Parts: sequence; C-alpha cells; structure tokens
Amino acid sequence: MRMIPSVLVLALAALCTLNAQASPATSSDEIDRLLAERGLLNKMDYVRQNVSHKASELVVNAMSLLGVPYKWGGTDADTGFDCSGFVVSVYQQSIGLLLPRKAEQQAAATEKISQAELQPGDLVFFNTMRRAFSHVGIYVGNGKFIHAPRAGAEVRVESMGGSYWQNRFNGARRVIGDAAESVNPMQSKPVKASIDDGASIR
Repeated sequence: MRMIPSVLVLALAALCTLNAQASPATSSDEIDRLLAERGLLNKMDYVRQNVSHKASELVVNAMSLLGVPYKWGGTDADTGFDCSGFVVSVYQQSIGLLLPRKAEQQAAATEKISQAELQPGDLVFFNTMRRAFSHVGIYVGNGKFIHAPRAGAEVRVESMGGSYWQNRFNGARRVIGDAAESVNPMQSKPVKASIDDGASIR
C-alpha cells in the first residue's frame, strides 16, 4: 500500500481543521496563513519545486538522447534502446530510480492518472502489439512524448494527437518514489535485458 508523504498528511489535516472551524467564505490567504503558522507552507513549496525540478531534469535528459538508435533489448545510449529500456535509463540517470524492465511491468508499478492530468516526466502507454501496455514513452508536454519507436528508427518526439498514437493510447502513469527502487545514479547497476516492447511499431 502506497504511503502518503507526511508533509501532505499534515497539510491535509490543517486544511480539514480550518474547514471545520471556518465559515464557507474562508479565503486562500487565511489558508496560507494557517499553513505558514504551522510551518507547512515552506515545506509544501519545497516539495512542489523539488518535483518540478526533477521533472524538468528528466525531460532535458530524455531530450539529450534524441537520435540514439533503437535496439531490441537495449538499455544503453552507446548501443541503443528499446522503448522500456529508454524509460529505465532516463529515470535511473536523471533521478536515481530504477523502474521495472518491461513496459507492462512499468505500468503495473506506477500510479494511474488521466490523460488530462499528464505532466512532463509522466509515462504514456500504447497498445502497439495487440496487447495492453506493449509500448511506453515519456510525456514532455504540449501533447508530445519522447520514445524509442522501432527497429530502424531513432529516439524521437511525436505528437499523441496523431491518429496512430491516438487510436492505440493505453493509459498514463505517474512514477511515485515507492513504485521504483531508489539507486545512486552515479553507480551503474546492471539491468537484465529482456525481449521487449515496440518491435512491431510502424
């Protein structure tokens, strides 16, 4: 069962307390003042900024891999990536989280969100091989995602609005810290390659 960070629990408790004691006309200024008095406002700002910074770093690192060739079972920029190997590498190198190796495992280990909730750094999944979650990419914003598409192609950015991807969209997921193994990104941890994903994408 996923644990809710203690800072958010305290913030929610503070809001509940305020709502129980205040009139419906309570303003956001009063809420901010209450959170500040309890020392939660700065903590919440720090969490927001930290998450935003990590997402930006992750997307920048993903974009730096544009042009790396597709390689079935690949997990390394020097030799190439398959779709889930690309995601594993970007998350491990950017924020030190080691996701499961296969796309369907990544979908199972992460938090389901709606397409409307997508933020840069979230994962997007597609059914490209007549099975759910057979392809994965990283959302970069503005309706676009970056991925390792297929044999003979390279890591590239594409629009989710194109008919091919729209018709095969399988769901969006958000990576939560406890859904992945935390590792030191400076230490290369061997990742077992497995037959994967994306081999029959257009």
